[in-house]
Amino acid sequence: MIKIIQDVLAAEARAIAFIPKENPFEQCTKLFLKAKANSGKLVISGVGKAGEVGKKMAVTFCSVGLPSAFLHPLEAQHGDLGLLHQNDVLMLISNSGQTREVLELETLAKRLIPSLKIIAITGKQNSPLANKSDFVLWTGDPVEACPLGLTPTTSTTAMTVIGDVLAVLVVQMSGYGANDYALRHHSGYLGSKAKGGDI
Repeated sequence: MIKIIQDVLAAEARAIAFIPKENPFEQCTKLFLKAKANSGKLVISGVGKAGEVGKKMAVTFCSVGLPSAFLHPLEAQHGDLGLLHQNDVLMLISNSGQTREVLELETLAKRLIPSLKIIAITGKQNSPLANKSDFVLWTGDPVEACPLGLTPTTSTTAMTVIGDVLAVLVVQMSGYGANDYALRHHSGYLGSKAKGGDI
């Protein structure tokens, strides 16, 4: 059992180590900050496990001062597409890069706002989603730690870390400080820490 645990931990660590450093992290962050400066926001979407990663990214970006929201691809087809506005950026997450609902959302979003900038987080560089996007953040397409090779494990770890890299860059490139954080995070351990209070 210990060997299995060690193998999973090693697989997850490798997945993080092999996220391509040449990904357009800086360009995407500049796009986010430009959207914010023009009263826009970052809208993130995905389904299944990738969608859950997207929800985590959205709340993290809000914490660091970048207006963000999660948009479910299915709900988007029933009116929630109205969340998208001019000057927004749409970030779509799909490990395969061919998730039907995500590709449909891309089509509908571009129909609504032809100038909309789209960023993909995917494991497949030459996928339909990658080919439709302005910027592609590639996970490195790690082999899943799941012994069946099916359950999203290392792939979602890589997606999450890519989101964390972007969030840290938002902090660094925007000059965001502890006081700014405290204004958005009032309660709990982090709120106290941001305000310089006793922990």
